[in-house]
Amino acid sequence: MVFSKPFYTSVMPSVVTTLFALSGATALTLLRTASVQAQTVTPALAPAELSSVMSVDAQNAQLAQAPAENQELRPLSQDGNLLSVSGGQRLMQEAGAAVSSQNYDLAIQRLQQARQVFNQLSGFYQELAASFSGIDTRISDSQRQQAASTAQLRDEATYQLALVHRAQNKPELAVPLLVQIIRSQNPTRDLGQRAYQQLFELGFVDSPYPRAGQPTSSTTP
Repeated sequence: MVFSKPFYTSVMPSVVTTLFALSGATALTLLRTASVQAQTVTPALAPAELSSVMSVDAQNAQLAQAPAENQELRPLSQDGNLLSVSGGQRLMQEAGAAVSSQNYDLAIQRLQQARQVFNQLSGFYQELAASFSGIDTRISDSQRQQAASTAQLRDEATYQLALVHRAQNKPELAVPLLVQIIRSQNPTRDLGQRAYQQLFELGFVDSPYPRAGQPTSSTTP
């Protein structure tokens, strides 16, 4: 059997020398095995496949750089974002406009959405405050204040929602909301007292509060 020159040059010189020292049949068998192994080469990627791989790598690199490039944007602080204080306040403004036009169904929808936004924000801030408690006092206190302020906004949205239900002559829907406000705010605070006054006017409670001679309400969060 005759082997082409490229095949011989691909075999190490020491291996060739050893093969010539062996018998013809043994050398032929070893050479055939080496030929098969030499021809078993991992195929190169086609141009289209290589281009696809490079494209994916380029996209991954862009995604990795995106947070650093957009770090100053702070998307949750933008006006158009719903999961933010400004987003919840925008919903309350839309509810106020709907009440002015006596579109109570739309007002209820917007106030319910605002309540949900403020409630979620307050819960998230509370969780962060608890997580940083004993680790970083400054961050923990800041998140706790954020939780209190968003809870206040939630209760204000709840109060407005109760008033809309009362305007629709649906006290059975207003009473649970007013009770939630009193539990959250405390009866000594302004919003808590206003909620109790609504319960009194609806006839749900019998005794007015505050009574004559009692201290005025507190507005401290």
